[in-house]
Amino acid sequence: MTAKNPSYGPRYYNRGSIEVWDFIRDQNLNYHLGNAIKYICRAGYKDDSISDLNKAIHYLTNERDYLLEESKRVQGCVLPRELYDEILIDAQYSTDI
Repeated sequence: MTAKNPSYGPRYYNRGSIEVWDFIRDQNLNYHLGNAIKYICRAGYKDDSISDLNKAIHYLTNERDYLLEESKRVQGCVLPRELYDEILIDAQYSTDI
């Protein structure tokens, strides 16, 4: 993590004991979840709280919708049992993994 430097960056990202981007990296959050955290943390410190919370909801909704759509695609791609068994056996004996 980077050293906290209060003279670097806006105040609304320098509150607390950890900078927002360090927390996002530490948690390995993707773009949409990271942006949601960013807007939640700055709610009421830059723009008005409602505006920032609406932005966070926008990113969370986008991530949720993506995961729901991805889940539907995965469910539609069911492997035949014999192919699944073959892949599983190959993975168990592979030295490349």
